[in-house]
Amino acid sequence: MSKVNRFVINNTTASLSVLFANNELESTKQDSNKAIDLSFEYLRVFAPTDDKGQATGLTPKVYHKKQVKLLKIESVGKHGYRFIFDDNHSNIYSGDYLQLLGVEYQQRWQGYIQSASAANSREATIEIKEVK
Repeated sequence: MSKVNRFVINNTTASLSVLFANNELESTKQDSNKAIDLSFEYLRVFAPTDDKGQATGLTPKVYHKKQVKLLKIESVGKHGYRFIFDDNHSNIYSGDYLQLLGVEYQQRWQGYIQSASAANSREATIEIKEVK
């Protein structure tokens, strides 16, 4: 099980740095910690479950999240950490899942970029209705 030592939210770059502790048996003084940086958009798109509670997997089911912000992180004990986003979505991310997102970043991100089209843009959408 991956243990998270610390989170650093960087609103300037819209990213989250996750600092992990290595297994005590594996750690050395030179490499006692390892960190990954994940964008808010990436975290939101590849949330462990969608808004209906279904596992998301490698295929993104959410688009239009380029501008999403991570507002808050709450500990939920042994289950992991609840990430609360500004689009009213929250989800629980375990340390293992965060580490998996870091390891599979290139594969997942490229798949997301390729699947983003005009209908499934990364940009936020604004619905305009004519009022009569």
